[in-house]
Amino acid sequence: MNTQQATVKETLRDFVLRSINVRELSDHENLFETGIVNSLFAVQLMTFMEKTFAIEMQTDDLDIENFKSVDAMTGFVLQKSGYRNAAAVN
Repeated sequence: MNTQQATVKETLRDFVLRSINVRELSDHENLFETGIVNSLFAVQLMTFMEKTFAIEMQTDDLDIENFKSVDAMTGFVLQKSGYRNAAAVN
């Protein structure tokens, strides 16, 4: 994992942990299946990602697969940012 990947992942993990009431979160844990995240938080998360990483969400981006875990979100942000090895994050 390079520095950019690590920074994105840490930023996303920190936001999720600050926003929801959990002590620990694995990077591959499915946030929706576990019930940790609801639809309201998903909207907050998308807004955070757009502002923090200067990316613009398109209708096609609103796929739960892009937001289901810290790993998935990291790969999505890197891909939207033009990082060529984004798939390697997951």
